[in-house]
Order: sequence, then structure tokens, then C-alpha cells
Amino acid sequence: MTIMEPRKHGDASDGMIGGRQSRFEGSLKVTGAATYALEYPAENLAHAILVQATIPAGKVVSVDKAAALAAPGVLMILTPEDDFGMTVATDWGGNRPDNQPYYPLPRDVKYNGEPIVAVVAESREQAFEAAKLICIRYEAAPHVASIADPKAGEGQVMDNLTTKWGDAEAAFAAAPVKIEGEYRTPREYHVAMEPHGLTAKWDGNELTIWEPSQWSHGMARTYSEWFNIPYEDVRLISPFIGGGFGSKGGALAHGAVAAFASRKLGRPIRLALTRPQNFTNYGGRAATYQSIKLGATEDGILQSIIHRGASETSTYATWPEQTGAATPILYKVENFSSQHRVVPVNSVTPGALRGPGKNPSSFGIESAMEELAYKLNMDPLDIRLKNYNDFDRQSNKPWSTRRLREALTEGAEAFGWSKRSHAPRSMREGKTLIGWGIGCGTFPVIQAPSEAMIRILGNGRVEVVSGAIDMGQGTYTILAQTAADVFGIPVDQVEVHLGDSRLPGAAIAGGSMLAGSILGAVHKAATAARDELIGLALSDAKSPLRDTGANTLAFAGGRITPPRGEGPSLTLPELMAALGREQLETTRNTLPDGASAEEQRQAWTTMAKVQGPTMGEFSMHSWCAHFAEVRVDEDFGTVRVSRMVSAFDCGRLYNPRLVESQWRGGIIMGIGQALLEEGLVDLRNGRTVNGNAGDYLVPTNSDIPDIQTISVGVPDYNASALGGKGVGEVGIVGVAASIANAVYHATGKRVRDLPITLEKLI
Repeated sequence: MTIMEPRKHGDASDGMIGGRQSRFEGSLKVTGAATYALEYPAENLAHAILVQATIPAGKVVSVDKAAALAAPGVLMILTPEDDFGMTVATDWGGNRPDNQPYYPLPRDVKYNGEPIVAVVAESREQAFEAAKLICIRYEAAPHVASIADPKAGEGQVMDNLTTKWGDAEAAFAAAPVKIEGEYRTPREYHVAMEPHGLTAKWDGNELTIWEPSQWSHGMARTYSEWFNIPYEDVRLISPFIGGGFGSKGGALAHGAVAAFASRKLGRPIRLALTRPQNFTNYGGRAATYQSIKLGATEDGILQSIIHRGASETSTYATWPEQTGAATPILYKVENFSSQHRVVPVNSVTPGALRGPGKNPSSFGIESAMEELAYKLNMDPLDIRLKNYNDFDRQSNKPWSTRRLREALTEGAEAFGWSKRSHAPRSMREGKTLIGWGIGCGTFPVIQAPSEAMIRILGNGRVEVVSGAIDMGQGTYTILAQTAADVFGIPVDQVEVHLGDSRLPGAAIAGGSMLAGSILGAVHKAATAARDELIGLALSDAKSPLRDTGANTLAFAGGRITPPRGEGPSLTLPELMAALGREQLETTRNTLPDGASAEEQRQAWTTMAKVQGPTMGEFSMHSWCAHFAEVRVDEDFGTVRVSRMVSAFDCGRLYNPRLVESQWRGGIIMGIGQALLEEGLVDLRNGRTVNGNAGDYLVPTNSDIPDIQTISVGVPDYNASALGGKGVGEVGIVGVAASIANAVYHATGKRVRDLPITLEKLI
């Protein structure tokens, strides 16, 4: 449990919802006072190191561990011969196979880099040295290294990701103007500042896990099922997280190994993945391929979109990076056809990475729209406005709110788009070519049940208690602002307790669903607690407010008064003291009334009750429009992004300062995607060639230009109880396309496969 006690920043309104309150935990992080998962002290601690497969497919024939066992400090070596006695846990959707065994260290090798042996020693250094002495014999099998491997094939069509209306093929054939393009994105990785790892400790039959987690309840459920112990006997603690971006939402094989070793040795185990292991022990964004055909009239009205896409998945599980996710909803078109395939390859199963699905999808469609604009000699802004989508044809539902037109027009105004010269290579400063490009993006509103507890303490402080997490997006801060708003108190009277699976249930911090979900629960609990306090204040014989004749009370400016000011005015601690109450505690959730305990647990620990963007009568999404300026050296082909203006419709902003930070973070990741990031695979052996923080390039400060963000959103109360829509995922969507389009404008060369590197331009 973590208690945050913030300092005041700015005026009082900063502490209310919509205010620009600084992040509560910021000072703890910059001063080193925040404790991360691998920093928790534990007595008699031992350390584990993973040894990975060096072949892409086959079987482990034998493991010679004699020399390693004799090495100094070695306590135990786990191999595929060891029976962990585990069964497969419930998946994200709440489904669990019957008695299917789970092997964290498997004999059947499915990819190069898969963990197959664990060495446990008194120190990490001793375990690392002993791991070098392990000798493994394999029986190799044929493999497919990547989607680019000639052996990969076409893959399997995902019927649930197939969308069509009208007759796209006939409309395309009849269209007077046509363009066709193929677009590719490579493997990308999370590269969070904090590597994965954990500390596991058993006390009898109770398991405590300190692990960076985007979902404390869901991960605790997995550990309980792996070890066949009650959910209540697992405690997962994760108050601070050094970046996740989708990688820390579930328990993984290294967690199972550490917890098993701890139980077997009877002492705490710490397992920290090395940087290279952070590229292979869990999946990043899969490589994708897209083929897009657009048919239009001579005045730029879309007649047909035909989209075919594919993404890598592993040979043992299916994870689609949905290339058709954004295509059906960005533009108005009466004839549409989209299909997605998954291509099994020998890699770790891909996973969610910021803006999953929508990200590569937008790169394809936004690049194609720009190509169509140039073929028609139209302004890229005009063609987007001309094909503005007035309702969701995929679901046949109206938008809840959609201010993409405003994002385009206000973003263009702020960027100075009207000064753009249309022809490629027409804007320059000496040997520097200048290009301007647009990329639109979207991400769905996802809603999930959550629960929160409010405690009003006798000293007048208010506690917000939830198992939700904060990985830097500002959960601590906006929950305190919500409570401060309800009780009319300064935000520094609020304490927030987060990051513990034994606290009230919360949605995963992923898919931009946490803020809208947990704020609804906190607001509901705080309102109920305030109403209960009002009831006591008006009915309790000891209350100075009992005889005022009021039927309610006002909470504002840190004081509680009758609505018309007729009667005494008390602070919260004064009222609690008068009532003789040491605390008042209220818990509420956003499930339907009467939900059983089992339904509640299912809601917090699976995604069975998560609702997508079209579950109700509206189609709900966040929207954005990015305007990029690039400067390209005419001789050397080097590209630098020199300016970005991005406009967003994300509904009501709970804290604009934190939202702008999230948007900028997404934009920066998009710049990396466009110009730098590329997972390279050796086709001979399926090895990730640049699986380290030195060779896998991500943006640094020198790569980032001035970034201006604009909010054009209005509150959307269909999307969430307080009117906000997701902000974290949408920031990256469309950025790569805006940069690719700007590069074309600057150079006249269309790069359809990311990243855009100098050898593709010279």
C-alpha cells in the first residue's frame, strides 16, 4: 500500500477535476524515494537467472548442469525435467481449459530466446556465472523466422476481423481514379525504462509478489491458479511502475519460475530479466503487411476501400495486430472490404504495444489517402474533410462524439497549413528539403467495471483506496482530484492508496480504459460517503447542523454549510469531531446492483465484463489529427522531425497537464516508430539481432522537436461517468503516417515500409 501526500500547486482549482495539478508521485520519483518492484528488501534473498534456447524450433534433448551445480553459491537449477505441477490459468476473457498442464520451462522449443533453464544462487552474479556452465543439447526442427521468411506462407484468415459492406470490388473497378499501395511495419518492442522482474516470497501457503503490474488483480488471479491456492492467499504489490506500454498486463513465465523456486527453497527469490531478455520473454508489436486499394471520383469522393492485411503471431498462440482496425471508421465510403490474416512464425507471442491495431492500420490508410490526394492534385487536408465520416458504417451506429473535423481544422490553423506549397520538393532552405504531412488517428472507448473505497478520517483527511495502478499516467493525481471535488476540500487533504491486489478491484491499465473506469467508481463512492455524512450531520443529536432545518448541505472551500448559509459552517474535521466519528468508510463499484461476489471477482480479474466501443447505442472513440514538419538533408537523406502540431478529441480532460504529457509521450513513440525502431531477425536461426538497448534505436531528446497539442473535445457522458475518453493510446496513432507523408512532400519519394531510413531515400 502506498500513501501519497501531495503538495499544493497553483490555485485551489488545480486540485479539482479539470485542474492542472502536478503529479503526486513526481517528487518521489525524481528524488529516488519511490520504491520499485526489484528494490523491496527481503531477508535471506536468493537470485534467479534464466537460460534461453539458442534454436528457433525443436526439442531439448538433455541439460548438463553438473558444472553449474558445483559453482559457488548455486542453490538450485530448474530444467524441463522438473515438474512444476502447474496448470494453464484463465485467459484474459475469463476462459480456462480443464487441467491443461503449464510448463514455464518447456522441453519443446518454440522460438530462439525461449527460457528453458533457471539457475538460482545466493547472488545474481553467482547465478549469472553459473548459467554460463549449463550445456544444453537440442534436436532442431524446421522453423519460420518471421513474416518476411519465404517459408511463412499467407497465414490464416481471421473471420472475426473480416468486415465488408456494399460491393467494394465492383466499385473499385468502376472508379475513375484508383491507387494501390503496400505498407509494412516491422517488429517493435516496448523498451520500458524499468525492465521486467519480480520478487516472490511465500509465508506458509500465502504468496506475496512484488512485480511491476498494469493489472494487480488479474495477475494475482493467474498466480493463484498456477499454484492452486485461493485468490485471497496471493498479494501482488505494485505501487510504482517504470513504464509498461502494454507489456506488464499479465503474469509471464519468469514469474512462474521465480514463485516456484521460492516455494521449493523456502526463501524469497528475485528474478530480474536482462535487457536482451526483455526482447524475447514477452511479445512486442508484431510485424505487419497491408495492401490497400482506394477508388475515388475525379473530385475526390471515395467510392471503394479494399484492405488486406496480415500480422505475425507465434506458432503456439494467436495474437492479431489488427491492420483493419482504423480503416473502416476513419472515412465515409459506401463500399468497403477488409480482411486480416495471422501468419504463425517461431517467435514469442506478440502482445499489446501502445495503440495496438489502430497504430499500423492508420499508417496504411493515412499513407494511402495522401497518395490519393496527390494523384488527384488535391490538398491532403481537403480530401480528408471531403470524405468526413458522419456515422459508423461498420456498426451502423451514430458517433457519441466525433470532433475529428475540428481536430483537422484547428490543427491546420495552428500549424499554418495554408502556407504549404503543394508540389513535392517545393519547400526548402538551401540543401534542406522541407515537408509537411497529415496523419489522422483513432482509438476505441473501452469500459470496464471497477471498485473504490473512500475513508473519511477524524482528522478531516480523505483516503481513496483502490487496487488500480499508476505507471506514470497520473492515476494517483486524478483520483485525489475527484475526491477533492466531491468533498470541496483542498487536494492536499486527500491520500491515495494504490497498487495492491488486496485493495478494491480495478480495471487493467491498458486500452485507455483505466481512468474512465476507476474515476466512475471513485466518484460514486465519494458521493455516497458524502451523502452518508450529510445524513449523519442532519440527524445525529450531536451535530451542530441538526437544527438548521436544511435538507442537504453544501461542501465547498473546505467547509460544510447549509445551502443558504443559515447556520454554522464547519470544516470536515470539526464535523467529524462533533459526530464523535473516527472514520467513515464507503465502498462502491460500477457493476449492476446485486452483482454477486463471484461476478465482482470475475470483473476485476478477467476482461469478461469489458465493454467495447459499440456495446451501447453509440459508437465511441477518441480521435486525433497530427501535422508534421520534417527536414531532409538533400545530399545525405537524413530526416529530422522539426515540428509537430497535434489536435485531439478525447472528451473531457480530467487533468490537462497530465493528458498533454500522455499525448506527447505517444507522439514521441510515434516519431521513433517512423524513423528509428525496427526489430531485426536473423532468418537462419530466428534470433533477434538487435535485442538490446544499444542496437534497438528509440528517440532521445535530440530527436524530439517542439510539440504542440490542442484539445478540441467536449464531455462525452456515454463514454464515461465524468465525460472523458481515453488519452493514452490515441497519441501514437497516425504519427508515423504524418511523418511518412511529410517525407514524401519534402522529397517526392514514397516510403511505404517503416522505419524511414536514409538508404530508402538516397
